[in-house]
Amino acid sequence: MKINIPGYKNLNIDKIIFDYNGTLAVNGKIDSSTKNKLIELSKNYEIYILTSDTYGTVEKICENLPVKIHTFKGDKASASKKDIVLKLNPNSCACIGNGRNDMEMLEVAALSIGIIGKEGAYGKIVNISDICVTSILDAMDLFIYTDRLIADLRG
Repeated sequence: MKINIPGYKNLNIDKIIFDYNGTLAVNGKIDSSTKNKLIELSKNYEIYILTSDTYGTVEKICENLPVKIHTFKGDKASASKKDIVLKLNPNSCACIGNGRNDMEMLEVAALSIGIIGKEGAYGKIVNISDICVTSILDAMDLFIYTDRLIADLRG
């Protein structure tokens, strides 16, 4: 996606990076609407899921989805997520998350979206995200209906 946001910046996003629990999943599960939207987005973007996998379900739940999964254990998730975004080229990445361990990836991404969903959100996510939404489907729709990005971010 190439989009010029007047008074803000030019975006050239080809990768969307999602946190899993609290962002894509609730209690370790993704609903069918979210799965369908991931499939739709994968037609235009590379899709990554970076997660500590609290419930141990990400591989099974996502086995038939067009996504690349990276899991992290212990207290290294935040730095590991950031490192992957840096390797993928942060200027071409949009990151979506809700938790404290998403902060570093959100800070380096060209576009960061905070989710305040059913599992809540780390309070400081609001301060560092370019956009905050209350639904993963709303976040995903920003990449389908890109005029919403312009409306939210223009100067």
